[in-house]
This record gives sequence, C-alpha cells and structure tokens, in this order.
Amino acid sequence: MQRYSEFIIALRQLLTSDRLSEENDVLEDYSHDWTEDLQFMPAVVVFPVSTSEVSEILKLCHQYAIPVTPAGARTGLSGGALPVNGGLVLATSRMQQILEIDTQNLQCTVQPGVITEVLQKAVEAKGLYYPPDPSSKGSCFIGGNLAESAGGIRAVKYGLTRDYVLSLTAVLMDGSIIHTGARVLKNATGYNLTQLLIGSEGTLAVITEAVLKLVPAPKARMVLMISFDDWFQACHAVSAIFRAGITPSALEFMERDAVLFGMQYLGIHKPLPPQVQAQLLVEVDGQHPEVLMTECETIAMVAESFGATDILVAQTAQEQDEIFRIRRCLGVAVKGTTIYKEEDTVVPRAALASLLSMVKATGTKYGFTSICYGHAGDGNLHINIIRSEGMSDAYWHDTLPLAIREIFEYTVSLGGTLSGEHGIGWVQKAYFDIAIQETEIRLMQDIKKVFDPKGLLNPGKIWK
Repeated sequence: MQRYSEFIIALRQLLTSDRLSEENDVLEDYSHDWTEDLQFMPAVVVFPVSTSEVSEILKLCHQYAIPVTPAGARTGLSGGALPVNGGLVLATSRMQQILEIDTQNLQCTVQPGVITEVLQKAVEAKGLYYPPDPSSKGSCFIGGNLAESAGGIRAVKYGLTRDYVLSLTAVLMDGSIIHTGARVLKNATGYNLTQLLIGSEGTLAVITEAVLKLVPAPKARMVLMISFDDWFQACHAVSAIFRAGITPSALEFMERDAVLFGMQYLGIHKPLPPQVQAQLLVEVDGQHPEVLMTECETIAMVAESFGATDILVAQTAQEQDEIFRIRRCLGVAVKGTTIYKEEDTVVPRAALASLLSMVKATGTKYGFTSICYGHAGDGNLHINIIRSEGMSDAYWHDTLPLAIREIFEYTVSLGGTLSGEHGIGWVQKAYFDIAIQETEIRLMQDIKKVFDPKGLLNPGKIWK
C-alpha cells in the first residue's frame, strides 16, 4: 500500500488532474470491454496525449511494479483490454490526431486513439482508401486494430490491418521508445519488429504512432444479397465464387437466426421468407463499373448453381448501406439481447460447411443454441453461444468450455485456428494449447520476457 501511495504521488506530479482518475465511475467504465459480462476494476486510469507522456508513465509503473493495461475504445471480444490484475489502465482516447496524410506516397501517420471510420473518411476526402473495415469501425480505435491485427468485412480482398502498417512508434514497459520499420514498401533490414508488435495484444509494447499504407479509392461498388433455402449450400457456394475467378471485396455469411436478430435490433419489420435459411452478402469493387457488372453476373450464376432462391443487386450507396446494416450490427444485436460467448474460428474457406455442421451438432449434444455469421470469404466464422434461461453457472463455466474445446479441436483438425481477428486475450487462453505447440508457446513467453522482464504489461493474456 505504501508503494502504491508513493506511485500515485509521483503520477500526480507527472499528469494534470484532468488526465488521471481514481473516480469510481471512470474506473467502472474501464473495468470491462465488449467481452461477455466480465469486469475487473483497475486502481487508476490515465489519459496521456503523447509518446513522451506514455514513456514517463511506463517508467513510473516499471519502477513501482504496477501492472499496466493499454485500453482503446474497448470494443474487443477476447478480453484483451480487461485489467485482470488491477493496476493502471493506460487509455489512448486522447491520442486521436491524424498527424499527416501523404497523398504523394499514399501513406498516413496516426495516433492510436483515432477512430477507424474517422480515418477512412479523412483519406476518402483526398481520393484515397484505408481498407481494414471491422464491424465496429464507427467506434474502434486504430490502436486496438493494431493490437489484434483486425480484419473485418473487406479483409478477403484487401487483407488485415497488419498488411497496411509500414512503421510504428512504441514504448516498452521500462519507458524506452522504439521506432520500427520505415516509410518504404520494401524493407529487409533486420528482424521485422513491426509485424511482431502487430497482433501482440498489448503485451509487448504500447503503440503510440503508426505509419499506414493507403490505396487509391475504388470508383465503383456493387453488392448482392443472395438468399438460400439451405445454409450448407450457401457455405459451399463461397469457395465456388473464388474458383470462378472472382475475388470479392466482401463476402459475408449470415444464418437465418442472425438475420432475424439483426432485423429485430434495427426495427426492420419486413418479413424474412420462412424458407430462407442463410444469406450471402457479396460486394465487388474496382475502377470500372462494366467489369463489376460482369463479375456480378458470374457470381449470380454460381449462386444459382448452388440453389440460390433470390438475388438482390444493390448499385447505389444507399442501397448497399441498407444491405450491410444488418451484418454490421450483429455483434451489438446479440450482446444487447443476452449474455453470450463469441468464438472467432477460422478455417480454409472450403471447410466452412463442415465447421458449421459440427457447431450445430455440438450444440445438440451439449444443449446450447448458437447464432453464426462471419467473413465467409476468409473462412472466418463467428460462433455466438447464447446463455439461455435455465443455464446454471456450473454449466456455463464448467460444462460449456468442454463443448468449446471440442469445436476448437475440430477447427484445428480442418487446418484452421482459434482466432481470425479477435485475438486470444483473457477468455481464449485456456484453449491456446490446441493450436500452438509447447515449444512455440515457450518461444513466445521468452519474447515477452525480453520486452517486459517484470511481466507488467497487459498481464494474464494469451497463455495460462
């Protein structure tokens, strides 16, 4: 207690009162993220505005052995921003500047608290495009996207967040400031520390600036909403679209219950025909509308060969946004209705039907209901397991993990892995051994010790 009191005194000398809080409402706000109903109270929350301030804060925490949890918008679904050991939460919400948009080299430099959609709109105004597009783009921060290597709806064509990072400025737990990578497209100079930090879930360093790659904005988009009476056939149609030579900019799957959840959440009262069991949302984009029309015709022919019963083509931006509203709201819709566990499985796309079949069979075996949707073009299936009335705490905490382990084991047997974009964080670490061998885990733990010898930075995450 004496150590902590001395630490707070030193911290108050460093930061003004408006950027440090021990107030209960602030602590409560930063005690949880979007992961289930989990909550861990920190002791203090700080709001730095610069790399140098982050450095000084971490130096103090290192000196006094205070655990640090970096936190952005807290939209994560694996518990990555949960302060499970208490201590200090380092909030990046006031590091929200877009420092530069370089239209000549197609790059931008940003702080970690920039909202993803804000960045997208800022570069769009200059005829450029930042493709990573998570469903929470209207609220999630670039820093969190970097920590988890976020994917999103358009990853199938454009790749993950990690594919757009040229260099980083980051602060180690002892306060050391490092600069990784360079503002170039090719770099074979030493180990790739940039890529090591991306997806490390805030366990190695606190990212304070990023130089991101941009691309020219596509001039045209077309979106198809394709309905199927058989979700199994819908899944098989996914890989067939790629085999036909089409690479969509988005290819999303929603089973019937997911569509109904989304419609209810948005207050859409248009009836969903009773025979529809799944929908695929397919987007193509590019520079030439006539090419996109030809691609849509090919996609429609492929879908019809797999039993598609209705195909709606949306060409205007308003029509396209209406189609994607349901898909983008699903995470919020499910969370707003019930307690749930979301598993972020990913398999080779041709194995999607096998995975979904196994999930449903496992639900029957263990007695749970699941709502499934996801980035079908990537083979990335989000499995939402609903806590229904009557489920005991013992079932939820002891029996259900056995079912989840079976799902993960089957996922890995198909050539897949535990997480495509949400990370391991706090809630998936019990299953880490299914996908990662002991030798590899030891290597990761050794890397962690090099960056953070005292184990103070985002402790308790990824592995047991």
